Amino acid sequence: MGRLLVTGGMGFIGSNFILQLLQEEPDAEVINLDALTYAGNPDNLQAIQGHPGYRHVRGSICDRALVDQTMSQGIDAVVHFAAESHVDRSIADPRPFIDTNVVGTQTLLESARQHGIPRFMHISTDEVYGTLGPTGYFTETTPLMPNSPYSASKAGSDLIARAYSETYGLPVIITRCSNNYGPRQYPEKLIPLAIIRALQDQPIPVYGDGLNVRDWLHVEDHCRAIRLLLERGVPGEVYNIGGHNEHANVEIVRLILQELGKPESLMQFVADRAGHDRRYAIDPGKMSRELGWTPRHTFAEGLRLTVEWYVRQPQWWRKLLGDA
Repeated sequence: MGRLLVTGGMGFIGSNFILQLLQEEPDAEVINLDALTYAGNPDNLQAIQGHPGYRHVRGSICDRALVDQTMSQGIDAVVHFAAESHVDRSIADPRPFIDTNVVGTQTLLESARQHGIPRFMHISTDEVYGTLGPTGYFTETTPLMPNSPYSASKAGSDLIARAYSETYGLPVIITRCSNNYGPRQYPEKLIPLAIIRALQDQPIPVYGDGLNVRDWLHVEDHCRAIRLLLERGVPGEVYNIGGHNEHANVEIVRLILQELGKPESLMQFVADRAGHDRRYAIDPGKMSRELGWTPRHTFAEGLRLTVEWYVRQPQWWRKLLGDA
């Protein structure tokens, strides 16, 4: 695997990726470039502090001088997770999403080009495809039709990554994943929010009628897919990574309440989010056909393990909520 530059490695998916990588490939080296914004949590990587193959560099992916300095340290591949990612925040203030997701990605791509980086993994989202009706699936050739400032900023970064591949020959691979869940996810997202509020017997907000559908992917399965693509993915290609787990939001909340033995009366339906996409569903057939990847976690098992993690780690989430 060599030496990786991971951006946003203190966040949810990035930290799970680094932990999995160093546990399963102890000879790997990771430089983690993370600005430690609100979603970047050093506690996520507490277990590897002092690991000889790990180093954190604090700073922004928009800081070209810092990015160049980091890229010059014998990097074999970039795995680019860093992003502003919460749709609600993008609706309230789109500008930070453009700065980080578009300008930051271009800064990384240009530096990677200048330094001749052998592989650049650009981690994106199925939200760039827009919304689906009751049937059908997103494939790698589905047109990009983003509907929120967040997804528009990610679509912009995807197109810039594609341009660096096509124009400059930079060996870029773009991945688009469905909704991730698992340990260490910031509590503003649906599953950790529902778990934590249920544990505290607080109301759990559900947008609209609760029937918006998402395809759920355990973060550990996502990380394994990225590692497989680092080794065997084809530069210039797009790969969809999905979990074959479609569930309506209200169903997710009900499952969590059942797991915790809490009443459904904790659910509180609230006004729908502006531009709320109705359904996402990914066809991950390319990953399966070309690379033999399939998710290891069933949704029932993955959700149970996720609930158990938050139950066992109250100090982790209480600190984020200011209750520590």
